[in-house]
Amino acid sequence: MSRLGEIAFIAEYLAPLATHPAALGLKDDAALLTNLPANGLVVTADALLAGAHFFEDDDPGDAAYKALATNISDLAAKAAKPLGYMLTLALAEAPTQEWARRFAGGLSRAQHQFGIALLGGDTVSARGAWWMSITAFGEASPRGLVARGGAKPGDCLYVSGTLGDAALGLELRLGRADFEQALSPESRDFLLKRYLYPEPRLALREALAHYASAAMDISDGLALDLSRMCDASQVSAQVEAASIPVSAAAGAAAAGSAGTIEIILSGGDDYEILAAVPPPHASAFEAAGKEAGVCVTKIGVVKQGPGAPVFLGRDGTALVLAAKGFEHFSK
Repeated sequence: MSRLGEIAFIAEYLAPLATHPAALGLKDDAALLTNLPANGLVVTADALLAGAHFFEDDDPGDAAYKALATNISDLAAKAAKPLGYMLTLALAEAPTQEWARRFAGGLSRAQHQFGIALLGGDTVSARGAWWMSITAFGEASPRGLVARGGAKPGDCLYVSGTLGDAALGLELRLGRADFEQALSPESRDFLLKRYLYPEPRLALREALAHYASAAMDISDGLALDLSRMCDASQVSAQVEAASIPVSAAAGAAAAGSAGTIEIILSGGDDYEILAAVPPPHASAFEAAGKEAGVCVTKIGVVKQGPGAPVFLGRDGTALVLAAKGFEHFSK
């Protein structure tokens, strides 16, 4: 099986993705960004490692798509318009033609979906599992950055889409889903796809810029990411667990296992938006979400802090979560 050297890999598979003039065709050591946005440049970076963020036997195109999508999700939560991205790719061995074709194909699909192009980066040899890191650049909205630290007591808490799908898909991949028998084949496939293919909510950019006091994407689970928003804003929060929006597939899983609610609240990889919205703007935010084609659901309220967010069950008592969410370097 023939393998590609670094120069051939870049020229044949990565250079065609570098359609932005700033990339200079990947023929230089840097990109040149001109006419920078007057409102500012939003920059975010995420690294994904085989065996941690995706499975080593996943299609490399699926992994590449997910890597770019997770970064675009960060831009979306900041109400930023994607402009371009840099890629660092570390491989334990030279890629085959087929691997390179699949990897570049996944990036190409993501670029087309999110309206973004490769600007440059690096390819290196690495020991152990392969990994990639993406740095994405976006144009800030006229208000600048929609930070996670702006939530105020009394603000309404909203989430986009449905939560828990990706975490339940991961449980299926790991073979430890005690709810699997409650799922139809279609529901099982839906959950697996949600794990591999995040859906950055770029359509909510305008709504967040106009109405949100704080926003962030949910990557490490609602429980942990809400606590991060609260810490940054020096507030607390109260969430009605029954208000958490779930898909039909997640609902079927929850009906088949009492412990599924904890996965929905604490599992990672949602890549939905968590936003705090002042009450006078709540109706307008909901209407803007509907117009954008993205469902937004009120799940709770910001409280005077400090204190950890409280999740209330149907009977009004606080839920005790064994896991708070995914955190690197946690013991």
